[in-house]
Amino acid sequence: MYKNIRYLREDRDLTQRQIAELLNVSQATYSRYESGELDIPSLALIKLSKFYNVSIDYLLGQKDDPRP
Repeated sequence: MYKNIRYLREDRDLTQRQIAELLNVSQATYSRYESGELDIPSLALIKLSKFYNVSIDYLLGQKDDPRP
């Protein structure tokens, strides 16, 4: 469901643990975000959008253009 957050993380050679720390969640919780098992809270989406400098629509897979 959230393939773009996984792509962005892997493209920057970051671990799930590193991004989980950024979001103040466990690695297991972040893994569930990436797999779509758990919806990403809006505050986490905002943090990820700012961190990666991409739009929230891109993170959610609603558009292909990552530019904010």
